[in-house]
Amino acid sequence: MRFALSSEHVDFGASLRKLLDAGRTPAAVRAWADGDAAPGLGLIRQLAGAGALGLAVREAHGGVEAEPIDLVVAFQEIGRAAAPGPLVETAAAIPALLQALPDTDLADRWLPGLADGASLGTLGFAATGRDTVALDADVAEVVLVLDGDRLCTGRRGDAVRSIDPARRLFQVHVDEVMVEGVAEASAAAFDAGALAAAAQLLGAGRALLHAATEYAKQRKQFGKQIGEFQAVKQRLADVLIGLDLAEPLLLRAALTTGESTRARDVSAAYVTCGEAAYAAARAALQVHGAIGYTAEYDLSLWLTKVTALRAAWGTADLHRGRIAQALRQQAQRGTA
Repeated sequence: MRFALSSEHVDFGASLRKLLDAGRTPAAVRAWADGDAAPGLGLIRQLAGAGALGLAVREAHGGVEAEPIDLVVAFQEIGRAAAPGPLVETAAAIPALLQALPDTDLADRWLPGLADGASLGTLGFAATGRDTVALDADVAEVVLVLDGDRLCTGRRGDAVRSIDPARRLFQVHVDEVMVEGVAEASAAAFDAGALAAAAQLLGAGRALLHAATEYAKQRKQFGKQIGEFQAVKQRLADVLIGLDLAEPLLLRAALTTGESTRARDVSAAYVTCGEAAYAAARAALQVHGAIGYTAEYDLSLWLTKVTALRAAWGTADLHRGRIAQALRQQAQRGTA
């Protein structure tokens, strides 16, 4: 199997990158963190106009009905730009959830608006003994909660502090039970969200590597650009290798068709992309030095995004557990 993007995918990614660059994304991210959603919503509407929010939505519900690989391409660019908003939930998790339900009423009701950018959606997973939180529940028109085997609408509660100011989290409380018996749909939503988040992490990691490389070409110490020092070269080369090795796992997860391997491949991609992006964040911070710690410097937008996102769809331990379980089941089938 060839893990490489086609020329069409490359062109699609380039068009989204141009759109996000022209949209002054860092300014929109800062405004979003301060509670001014208008610039970010304008950017999201542009993404919707380019088809990015409807990639996972079937044509019957107003979407593009593209392949998961197209979604991965889009979210790499979204991560590279650090775009704000509940984009993973709107474009990946909720479409996977609603389209996995046997009854299409809720998909007919909500997906057309999510696909064309008229509305945003967010999703919380209830956990025993813990508050259920959802991203940007104050601006999302569709607020859903997966409570065990039930799909419910959610009611926004108090704000929850996040390490990333642009990831505005809120408690959500169960409001109305919409459907019961949604275990399989819930699993599909989690995997779709984790896959999109992995792509977002990889894109953010590449943005951090680019920022560190450009800074190393400009900053001078002892009369030389710091990028000429072997220690800096080696550190950035290690980051590049980590990102390049994570990409095939991400593409493999996007190409997975079997239910039995989906959780394994998605978790492998999420863990590896998260580790590669975090290594990029640490290296970028070290290369920039003191200025990298300042909130006013744009590097901070990616540093906090990566730190928060690498656990937003499950911890590394959770995903490694899913990989181990899948491998055990595979071994048992092989010996049966």
